[in-house]
Amino acid sequence: MLYLPTLVSIIEVLLVTIPVLLTVAYVTVAERKTMASMQRRLGPNVVGYYGLLQAFADALKLLLKEYVSPTQANLILFFLGPIITLIFSLLGYAVIPFGPGLAISDFNLGILYMLAVSSLATYGILLAGWSANSKYAFLGSLRSTAQLISYELILSSAILLVIMLTGSLNLTVNIESQRAVWFIIPLFPIFIIFFIGSVAETNRAPFDLAEAESELVSGFMTEHAAVIFVFFFLAEYASIVLICVLTSILFLGGYLYDYLPFSVFNLIQYINFDFYLEYLANKETLFLDPLLEGLIYGLSLGIKSSILVFVFIWVRASFPRIRFDQLMSFCWTVLLPVVIAFIILVPCILYSFEIIPSNVSLF
Repeated sequence: MLYLPTLVSIIEVLLVTIPVLLTVAYVTVAERKTMASMQRRLGPNVVGYYGLLQAFADALKLLLKEYVSPTQANLILFFLGPIITLIFSLLGYAVIPFGPGLAISDFNLGILYMLAVSSLATYGILLAGWSANSKYAFLGSLRSTAQLISYELILSSAILLVIMLTGSLNLTVNIESQRAVWFIIPLFPIFIIFFIGSVAETNRAPFDLAEAESELVSGFMTEHAAVIFVFFFLAEYASIVLICVLTSILFLGGYLYDYLPFSVFNLIQYINFDFYLEYLANKETLFLDPLLEGLIYGLSLGIKSSILVFVFIWVRASFPRIRFDQLMSFCWTVLLPVVIAFIILVPCILYSFEIIPSNVSLF
């Protein structure tokens, strides 16, 4: 018999994981519809109303496919690679605060945890490419590993600048520190660098050199098919949604809705203010007020993340793929010097105005 805390923990995990997987499914549909609109074509429009069930049709097709594994592959690592990648892509959602206190685990090293989890996902890609015993898959995994390790440095350096303003590795503290101003305003160049690094970190065009169809067939997942290909597919889009949520938390105020031009919360009060006051005065229905506010917090985070996901799709539809040597040189000779310059500049500004957070005081 399960103890009550264990049951509650399982329910909490399911309440986060199932919506995340549904979101990932509909991000694929949104990407195909958006790119179709940008390229003057229809996109999915047959399965379900407006093509909304296309993601489930694709999943069913892949699940029902016959699976053929390479004869010379290391089968244990071959299957383990996609599983590792998917698990570590989903583990990052454990520390995402969807509202004040609305997180599975709101502990003080949340940012460090997310960096560690995203780094470990690289091992799944490396194992999958090496174990297939295919030159295309192996080259793709080597490229992907080099790319992810390089751009991980850019992301962690950009996050370090945000931590300098907040003095904490807790994601909720980082959000609450933006009640005065969102960090995108004082750190706009860092936001741009962080976003470029995010596109490269998730293997998205124009930085999808690990999956370059014109050179490597399908990169590290060339030999994967059917069910375990679904794992890679889910992991990629789960990483995109996660990095967009993290970007909105670090730079766009996360779940805060104070600076949204048409705050839903204010709109509800203005439309029917008398009813709202009566509703607050009624003690029997008072429990709905935190529920309503929590819903608005989640909606605020969702709107910001959706805008960033759209920009990801927009970038894919707009820019041509660059060469691998250009990708690496852009990281090490352009982005890294700029980030290091800001790492020197920002503490100097904070020290000059005596606004260094007490947690990172120099003395």
